[in-house]
Amino acid sequence: MGDELKTVIITGASGLIGSEAVQFFSEKGMRVIGVDNDMRREFFGEEASTEWNRKRLEEEFKDFRHFSLDIRSEKEMEDLFDEYGNEINLIIHAAAQPSHDWAAKDPIKDFSVNANGTLVLLEMARRFCPKVVFIHLSTNKVYGDIANSLPLKELETRWELDPSHRFYEKGIDESMSLDNSNHSLFGVSKAAGDLLVQEYGRYFGLKTACFRGGCLTGSAHSGTELHGFLSYLMICAMQKKPYIVFGYKGKQVRDNIHSFDLVNALYHFYKKPGVAKIYNIGGSRFSNSSMLEAITMCEEISGNTLSWSYEDENRFGDHIWWISDVSRFNADYPDWNYQYNMEEIMREIYEGLRHRLKKGRTA
Repeated sequence: MGDELKTVIITGASGLIGSEAVQFFSEKGMRVIGVDNDMRREFFGEEASTEWNRKRLEEEFKDFRHFSLDIRSEKEMEDLFDEYGNEINLIIHAAAQPSHDWAAKDPIKDFSVNANGTLVLLEMARRFCPKVVFIHLSTNKVYGDIANSLPLKELETRWELDPSHRFYEKGIDESMSLDNSNHSLFGVSKAAGDLLVQEYGRYFGLKTACFRGGCLTGSAHSGTELHGFLSYLMICAMQKKPYIVFGYKGKQVRDNIHSFDLVNALYHFYKKPGVAKIYNIGGSRFSNSSMLEAITMCEEISGNTLSWSYEDENRFGDHIWWISDVSRFNADYPDWNYQYNMEEIMREIYEGLRHRLKKGRTA
C-alpha cells in the first residue's frame, strides 16, 4: 500500500466499535466515511441513542463524513459506493441489531439488518471495490448455546470449566460447532451474515474476516437493559437504578474486550489481510468476570451499593460460561496484545459515564 489517501467505510459508526474505529483510523490519517442511522434508538429507546456520539465524532474529527443511511437499502448503498468506488481500501461492518430479546419481537427486521444488510454491503464491495479488505463484526452467539454443554463447576462467585477440559487453559476456540444448539433468532441472523462474509471470501476471492466477539465494551457504549451489560450495570450503580440479573445464579461468566483492543486487532488484519478468515476475539483469560464479580467492581468503583434483584430464568440461548481463545488470531498477528484488563475497563466506563452525565448527554 502506497502513500495515497486511504478511505475506510465504517457502518454503525456512532456505536461502540464503530466510533472507536472512526477515531482509530482518523488518527492513522485515513479518510473515514461513517454510516449510521441511529437504529439503536428504535431498538432500545431514547436512552440508547448514539446521536451524542455522532456529534462528538463530528466535533473532534473535521475530515470525518457521516451519512445517515440504511445498510439494507441497495439504492442508498449503491449511491455511496458509486461516489467513492475504488478509493475504498477498507470496510468495517459494525452495524447490527445486537439483542437476543429484541430479535424475538421483530424477527423480520432483525434478519433484514443482520443478514440482508451484510449481503448488500458485500455486493457493493464486490461490484465497486473488489480489492477492499472487508471486516465483519460477528459474535460468539453464532455458536448458539452449545457452550452450555461443557463440563462446568459452580464456584462461590462464578461458573468455571472443568480444568481437565481442553478449553480450560485458553478458552473456546473456533473448532466449536455451529450446529445442534439454540441460537436465538439474533444468533441465527448473525450466523447468516457470518457465513455470507466467509462465502464472499471463498467464492469471489474478497479479503474478508469474521471477528466473533464476546462482550465488547468501553466508555463509548450507549448501554441499555437489553444490550451493553457492563455499561448499563455501571449506569445503574451510578444512578441508583434497579438492576435485574437473569438466571444462572448471577455466576455466568463473560470475557470482556475493550473497544480499542478490538479495533487494534482489526487494524492488524487490515495491514496483512487473508481470505475468509474466522477469529474468536474477546478478553480471553486476560479479562473476564462473572455477573456477581462485575457487580462488586461497579460498587467499589462507583462507591454506591447496587440495588439488584434476581429472576431464576435465563435469557434464551444465553451462555453460562464463555471465554474466547484468541490463539488463532495471536498466531497470525503476534504483535497484537491487550491494553486494557478488566479493572481498567470498568474504571474507564465509570469515568466516561461521569463525563457524559456532567455534560448532560444521554448515559
